[in-house]
Amino acid sequence: MEKSKMILDVNEKPTMAKWIVLALQHVFAMFGATILVPILVNSAANETVLTIPVALVTSGIGTLIYILCTRGKSPVYLGSSFAFIAPLAAAYLKGGLSGAMTGVMVVGLIYIVFATIIRFTGKGWLDKLLPPVVIGPMIMIIGLGLAPSAISQIGLTGVEVEWRAIFVAVVTFLVTAIVAVRGKGFLKIIPFLVGIVTGYIVAVCVGLVDFTPVAEAAFFSMPQFAIPFVSYVPNFSAILTIAPIALVTMAEHIGDHTSLSNIIGKDLLKEPGLDKTLLGDGIATFVAGLLGGPANTTYGENTSVVGMTKIASVWVIGLAAIFAICLGFLGKFTALVSTIPNAVLGGVSLLLYGFIAVNGLKVLIQNQVDFGKTKNVVVASAMLVLGLGGAAISIISGDVSVTISGMSLAAIIGILINLLLPEEKEEVEEKPKKEKKGKAKKEEKLEVKA
Repeated sequence: MEKSKMILDVNEKPTMAKWIVLALQHVFAMFGATILVPILVNSAANETVLTIPVALVTSGIGTLIYILCTRGKSPVYLGSSFAFIAPLAAAYLKGGLSGAMTGVMVVGLIYIVFATIIRFTGKGWLDKLLPPVVIGPMIMIIGLGLAPSAISQIGLTGVEVEWRAIFVAVVTFLVTAIVAVRGKGFLKIIPFLVGIVTGYIVAVCVGLVDFTPVAEAAFFSMPQFAIPFVSYVPNFSAILTIAPIALVTMAEHIGDHTSLSNIIGKDLLKEPGLDKTLLGDGIATFVAGLLGGPANTTYGENTSVVGMTKIASVWVIGLAAIFAICLGFLGKFTALVSTIPNAVLGGVSLLLYGFIAVNGLKVLIQNQVDFGKTKNVVVASAMLVLGLGGAAISIISGDVSVTISGMSLAAIIGILINLLLPEEKEEVEEKPKKEKKGKAKKEEKLEVKA
């Protein structure tokens, strides 16, 4: 692997002024996505499941845990995962806050178990368990399954149309799309943040923003952490609604580390090793659930910042994590973020959910999945129909009821079909070819005799 020219390597510490500026760039890169997750989960559930301050704090704490687990050898930032938006909302509706947070903690434990197995056996079995033909449709279902939520936020449900909301949503969508396509440098990395800020300003101008929560909020406030046995009693009823999504984010984890490895010229899957990176991600996610936050995942936005600045310093990532924790305690700031109207979120989500779905398609294309093979068609089609069709299976045993539905059901069925369905036999027509060659030789002999 050729090492690119990094201005600062992984363990090098920049000067103080540069350190702060670079860390702020990483904060801006992760901020839009990290705050969107709790907002969108709450919107999908029509209840307050997650809070922005806790999401910011757990993002920062999770990143520091990751740095410790990888011994400061991997400049990765962990933020809130979009893959868990729908499952978290579904888990909350099924088992309340206890069901949702217990599910997040179980996801962290799954990472830790997989990290331990990989440490002793390698990751070859993981590639077999999660080939591109399974991962691609999983990601597509996540994006397409959230599509109705975006339409609802914009107000395009056909019941009653509010022109101001439509206008704000369209402006937000167009600005986000233009920045994503035509943006240069750092702007191209943060199109969703630019879209949200622009849409928010337009929403203020047309009277869609209520600043009352900002006026009532304190400058500094303690995030509303949800701690087991203090805020709730752990509830395992919704585990299967959330747990299978860990397979998707593990594949995302490997992909992001591979991408960052290419940028910095060091194979992070070998040193510090996939077992350590996955362990860091797992403990970070467990702690996030322990405090009432969303599951963590590696952020491609921050990987892009490393590629753009040519600075891969873990010191910079660590300071960005500390800044994120501090933001969670700024009451006025988080109250301001909470006033973002649905129209703005809908405009961003219209593009965001589509991006997620298309990323699933990119996985299939980049890995050259052959849909000329019927087995691949069967796996992908079964997953898409089950995941998007609202399929659900309930297992009832006495007073215990477990329901597997949507994305989780599609993931389990997809993995099973791929493992159990035999490979197709390739029909090679060798005999006809031999016969043709034989005929050609006889014709040649006849011509020579003549």
